[in-house]
Amino acid sequence: MPTALSLLDLAPISPGQTARDSFEASIALARAAERAGYQRVWYAEHHNMSVIASSATSVVIGHVAAHTESIRLGAGGIMLPNHSPLLIAQQIGTLETLFPGRIDHGLGRAPGSDQVTMRALRRDHLSADTFPQDVVELQGYLSGRSVIPGVQAVPRAEQPVPLYILGSSLFGAQLAARLGLPYAFASHFAPEALHQAVRVYRETFTPSGQLAEPYVIAGVNVVAAETHDEAVTQMTAAYRARTRAFIARGAGGRNYTDAEIDAFLASPGGQNLAAMTRYTAVGTPGEVRDYLTEFAATAQADELITAHHAQSLPDRLRSVELTGAAMAAPAAARS
Repeated sequence: MPTALSLLDLAPISPGQTARDSFEASIALARAAERAGYQRVWYAEHHNMSVIASSATSVVIGHVAAHTESIRLGAGGIMLPNHSPLLIAQQIGTLETLFPGRIDHGLGRAPGSDQVTMRALRRDHLSADTFPQDVVELQGYLSGRSVIPGVQAVPRAEQPVPLYILGSSLFGAQLAARLGLPYAFASHFAPEALHQAVRVYRETFTPSGQLAEPYVIAGVNVVAAETHDEAVTQMTAAYRARTRAFIARGAGGRNYTDAEIDAFLASPGGQNLAAMTRYTAVGTPGEVRDYLTEFAATAQADELITAHHAQSLPDRLRSVELTGAAMAAPAAARS
């Protein structure tokens, strides 16, 4: 069975652009993914980051859903410790009511921000400890079988919205297996525990009303272009910009040169940051297809969620299109 292909849109705000520009880009990316046969598009919840526009994740999902026709949309993820399960159930129920059959939600327990921002969100610093109970409470609201007597989520969709557990460690793998939920591993930025976590999830999975067999989604970075050299150039520029934003936060906004960025990434202190993008498919459509096919096999992934990092929107759109066509080509040839 061919590996399903999906898209993670980080909703970046590029230099010289606004959040509104980012939302327009998200619509264009979702439409491109829809045309190319991608399974879903997910948006991540981040806070207090001037370069990411998806902090009000459910609002972004609704906006993009209104401008697309069929592709599934969801959160990758909603950081549940930042919210009450009832509030999220109401948002999910509203989205599914407005766009039936197109909404799913991934759930994570990280704050998606720093500790100061987490306190500004008015959530207890220990709220992550109740993540398993919060997931069960959310499931109850979405299914109409609330575990809180006398409390229900309104509106509630006619059919339960699929939930996914996101993680980058064994904790999420164990929880997803115990609850019988699909598991999405954030290997696009936290590659270290991927294979161990997937193995634990598959070996300990318990079937549930939502899912009879284990289902794994793995994150992977992609830069696809017409030529190999063009893709490498785009990747280098994107990862330099990412590194520059990361280290500038602690340097008073100083603008580092490309040579300084490259030197930092080659240093012991920068190698950990460079290693975060270990799983990256870069090159021509054929090269990207070969990489993704092998990655899916070694990761035992049923679905790949791809993060396309080209800095310009036209290059990002082209990467999405080329990757979708390349991954569909083998299946079409066999039919």
